[in-house]
Amino acid sequence: MTQNFANAGVFLIQTFFGIYYILLMVRFLMQVAKVDYYNPLCQGIVKITDPAIKPLRVVFPTVRGVDFATLIVASLVQIVAIALIMLMLGHAPFSPIYLAWILLGLFSIIFDIYFFALLIMVISSWIAPYSNHPALTLVNQLTEPLCAPARRLLPPMGGIDFSIILVFVFISLIDNYLIIHPLAVSLGIPSGLIIGLS
Repeated sequence: MTQNFANAGVFLIQTFFGIYYILLMVRFLMQVAKVDYYNPLCQGIVKITDPAIKPLRVVFPTVRGVDFATLIVASLVQIVAIALIMLMLGHAPFSPIYLAWILLGLFSIIFDIYFFALLIMVISSWIAPYSNHPALTLVNQLTEPLCAPARRLLPPMGGIDFSIILVFVFISLIDNYLIIHPLAVSLGIPSGLIIGLS
């Protein structure tokens, strides 16, 4: 019974901390991609994440499009989540190895966000190709920094954009085979502990 409560607690921590963590990382990628901040969805994300980020902006300013304050807050959210989960499971709440886990988790969630954004983009191009929905606009703007170089390598043929396949292959190779997953295994990251790492 105690184990069930611990598992329920872990699930709640992963859910709520995970949602906020994803919003922080989407905000980070929004700044990298220079999306339209007048988009209501962007404004909502900024409004939700601003209270945690604003105090750190004085110490960690944005440098060359890299929003360090958002990355620091995302890392802190992940540290707290890991500490609480490990504590509930009867392990040490902090260990230096957790910092490596968090860093890898940051890269992993970025790849996951791009992967699902591209998936939404492909599906929406079939279902609603001319939609101006704020979510689809955000997805298109987020993925543009990845798709533009791929489009130069593989331009649209017959009105079909095959460059997205190139980006999918690149993300899958890095995430599953070359860097993220092999590093997660070598660092001994427990399955399901870090958001973005299965």
